[in-house]
Amino acid sequence: MRQPHRDHRNRPAAIVGGSGFIGSNLADSLLSDGEPVLVIDNLSRPGVEQNLQWLAQKHGSHLSVETVDIRDQSSLVSALAPAKAIFHLAAQTAVTTSLRDPTEDLDINLKGTFNVLEAARLASVPVVFASTNKVYGSLPQVAVREADDRYEPSDEAIRANGVDETIGLNFCTPYGCSKGAADQYVLDYAKSYGLPTAVLRMSCIYGPRQFGTEDQGWVAHFLLSALSGRPITVYGDGKQVRDILHVSDAVAAYRGLLARIEDLKGQAFNLGGGPRNAVSLRTLLSEIAAITGRDVALRHDLQRTGDQPFFVADTRKIEDALGWRAHVPWREGVRDLAGWLLRHRLQPAPEAARYVA
Repeated sequence: MRQPHRDHRNRPAAIVGGSGFIGSNLADSLLSDGEPVLVIDNLSRPGVEQNLQWLAQKHGSHLSVETVDIRDQSSLVSALAPAKAIFHLAAQTAVTTSLRDPTEDLDINLKGTFNVLEAARLASVPVVFASTNKVYGSLPQVAVREADDRYEPSDEAIRANGVDETIGLNFCTPYGCSKGAADQYVLDYAKSYGLPTAVLRMSCIYGPRQFGTEDQGWVAHFLLSALSGRPITVYGDGKQVRDILHVSDAVAAYRGLLARIEDLKGQAFNLGGGPRNAVSLRTLLSEIAAITGRDVALRHDLQRTGDQPFFVADTRKIEDALGWRAHVPWREGVRDLAGWLLRHRLQPAPEAARYVA
């Protein structure tokens, strides 16, 4: 599928991890605006070829693909040489996987990010990095109280606005450590080398082109399980609260940040749905039951290591910097995702087919 760039006057934006969920949506947005895109991916995650096929069929020659593992520094430097900017989204993304194999987690998330940064430094191009709210750890300093179906912060300001970037880093689990260290490396390259870099610390992103495994995309996983009649495992009591953000809003933030990278370099921003899109697992499960028209089968297990009882991103910093807002309400977005999953990931049952129509 690789197509070499002959016209270097029209250099591509590179998306490292561009065959994944967020990466393919970002690529589609750029390509739809006439921007050439270079996808860098090792294609290791099952099913991602579907995303590449979709992009290639829709956009043709404006898309280029290099099959490269970010742990291979020399190949990565060569592959990224034509790029005018880099979005770095490639990662090992599951806490559970990091606990089973911390060495691989470290190699991909930290060493791989270092390799991306070195490629960017050699090419003198900006980097926007996909970080995570897990860099804040389990947030023991945010006292919570129990409400009917959720946990909520005792602190009034956090309850109203969410957790902001000043809460302090407190890595927990190998995944949190590897992503957190990579986050700090990205910011340091702006300080040490003047490289235009910035970080987006993401909450739960959901939407079309998500595969919905249990550890990687839990909103889609819940929907797929419910639509298929499979039980959903809830870790803990289900009162954990997250702010969920539709991928179209996430893509707008990535593009907006790159457009202002010279002004905002060296900064980290929370990216999530904010208080208006904050839901407990119990609330989301109730909404899924309403969407599917059937009760959701549940299993319960112990709370996971490092789990945050409450995380809602305070997004006022990125809102002020970019004029960005989360536009898709969570109920509308979840219903949209349910319809997409039925059309593209499942053979619809009769009642599900009537819902889509």
